[in-house]
Amino acid sequence: MPKQKDNQNDVAEYYERRGILDEIEEGAVEFTLDEELKAEILQGKRTRRLQNISIKLDPAQIQALRKIATMKSIPYQTLIRQWLAECIREELFRKKDAAEH
Repeated sequence: MPKQKDNQNDVAEYYERRGILDEIEEGAVEFTLDEELKAEILQGKRTRRLQNISIKLDPAQIQALRKIATMKSIPYQTLIRQWLAECIREELFRKKDAAEH
């Protein structure tokens, strides 16, 4: 049985050699959330259950994030979470407003 890490390395190597641009499809994406979860997010009532993720960023972006976070006197990961939460709420409000009109 192959190990999970070996499989992840194989996938990473595949995309390093081939790239992903040929696999990107343009088009509308249907996005739905459970209504209760959506309401909690929109009202800011979602409890914090943090989960680790891995994301690749340009080193210049990381440096900029750290500088902005330092100016705001908060950890840069907290800044990223705040920005993501704001963008998610804005997108959900935008979809809610569009559905009502």
